[in-house]
Amino acid sequence: MPKLKTKSGAKKRFKLTASGKVRSAQAGKRHGMIKRTNKQIRDQRGTTILSDQDARVVKKFMPYG
Repeated sequence: MPKLKTKSGAKKRFKLTASGKVRSAQAGKRHGMIKRTNKQIRDQRGTTILSDQDARVVKKFMPYG
């Protein structure tokens, strides 16, 4: 059997945690910060865990973790 290729875009954007969940950057932080509230900017720091439905798609793109 040939090896499966990992999607290059997925390996740059997502990481798998030790328990198998998918970690990603927060959405909505690229531009337009002046119109966002300070609370929203604070809450969007760091990373977040994807929902189960979205994680299922990402895991298909990353067959070997």
